[in-house]
Amino acid sequence: MTSTLYLMVLMAVFAGPSMALIGRTQSSGATGTLTCNGRPATNVKVKLYDEDDTDMDDLMGQTTTDSRGSFRVSGHTDEITTIDPKVNIYHDCNDNLPCKRKFTIKIPNNYVTQGNTARNFYNIGNLELAGAFSGESRDCLN
Repeated sequence: MTSTLYLMVLMAVFAGPSMALIGRTQSSGATGTLTCNGRPATNVKVKLYDEDDTDMDDLMGQTTTDSRGSFRVSGHTDEITTIDPKVNIYHDCNDNLPCKRKFTIKIPNNYVTQGNTARNFYNIGNLELAGAFSGESRDCLN
């Protein structure tokens, strides 16, 4: 019994890193414009992740908004199953508290493409950051 458990632990330790070798490369991307009280939200951090249930989410790409509040982010990762892309947005609009306000937008699966380059970008549209978002939290480490 102990040797079976030991073997299972060994397989988990060595199989984890090798999963990328047997997975397939998939990519995704998102674009949009952010405002704060009707003005462009500049220098807002936007990160693209593959959401994982069993381990830490994979960072696929990151950017900041430009002088117009616009962003375009894309990236890729290797997974056996279809990736679950999401965009995290970190901002301080109407906020004087420590740490950034953070909310997540999930990207539909039809915006996942095979290979290293995203070919179909999910347009989140124009978002006003002044209001509260469902599931919003605070993030000090972003």
